[in-house]
Amino acid sequence: MAGRTVRNRRVTSRAVRAAAAAVCVALALTACGSTKDTAAGGGGKGDGSGKVGVILPLLTSPFWQSYNDYVPKMAKSEGVDALKTVNSNSDPSQQITDINNQLNQGVKGLVVAPLDSAAIAAGLDQAERKGVPVVAVDVAPEKGKVAMVVRANNVAYGEKACDYLGKQITSGKVVQIMGDLASVNGRERSEAFRTCVKKKHPKLKVLEIPAKWESDTAASKLDTLLNANPDIKGIYLQAGGVYLAPTLQTLKSKGMLRTTGTKGHITIVSNDGIPQEFDAIRKGQIDATVSQPADSYAKYGMYYIKAAMRGKTFEPGPTDHDSEIVRLPGGILEDQLPAPLVTKDNVDDAELWGNTVG
Repeated sequence: MAGRTVRNRRVTSRAVRAAAAAVCVALALTACGSTKDTAAGGGGKGDGSGKVGVILPLLTSPFWQSYNDYVPKMAKSEGVDALKTVNSNSDPSQQITDINNQLNQGVKGLVVAPLDSAAIAAGLDQAERKGVPVVAVDVAPEKGKVAMVVRANNVAYGEKACDYLGKQITSGKVVQIMGDLASVNGRERSEAFRTCVKKKHPKLKVLEIPAKWESDTAASKLDTLLNANPDIKGIYLQAGGVYLAPTLQTLKSKGMLRTTGTKGHITIVSNDGIPQEFDAIRKGQIDATVSQPADSYAKYGMYYIKAAMRGKTFEPGPTDHDSEIVRLPGGILEDQLPAPLVTKDNVDDAELWGNTVG
């Protein structure tokens, strides 16, 4: 996921896209693919009105803090009556309780950012029994019914990091500080990075730190790894909101934090697109990050839950917002939102959400 800390207590062608966008306009949709007025995929049969519960995974990461700030704004713009967000505080079992509590309050829809891809199934089953549609944000469930998963392509995250490091470093050791492997996000980023290096940059040797989206775990394990491998040349942070600060502090404490272009600089690629990463790029402390769209997560989470409450469903295909709806194993649909690579060349782009928040 997009940075789960705790213990800190914690293709289409342009022509095809243009044609798809035209169809979307004709259907008066904000997102395309084709739609059907059915209750399939967890959709309701109402007019889209009613309270919507929004459940967060945590609020200890700058990424999720930003998402939380976007929720009421995007709910208003999409005409969704969203309740005050609920923070599951990085506890998967608490998240199931939170879902049950929201259902008992009579919500007509739920927007949930799952903490655990498998454990969330219990909450999804509760919602299905009550006929309440659910939109999952950031993390896809392994099973259970959701109207849509709003998420970026996490395989692409790992591949982008691999390609960037591979272009900057011809050979040597690189580290990936991994997320929680109980999350599909952690698994996809890790495997994609590992596979890409093996296939495209075989002279790189990958060392791995399983850090479970925990900042203190990342710091302690990175310290130990650097003691044994002082010749590290690159690092991939799977979640900047969790791993950026402890990584920079650990490197600084060991006299290994050197700016871009200086001898001994360790090339660092991160993930999230938070303002702190952008500042670190400007300072030359890190080299790049993949910008996860916190604003679009909130916007399309609200869009799809309203559509689901009205009984609308979608089919795979391009959308009018430069994304692709794909069908995941098990039949779940996922709107894979774009997540650009950010370097010193485009870090000041005003269109990046990380440049619009404090």
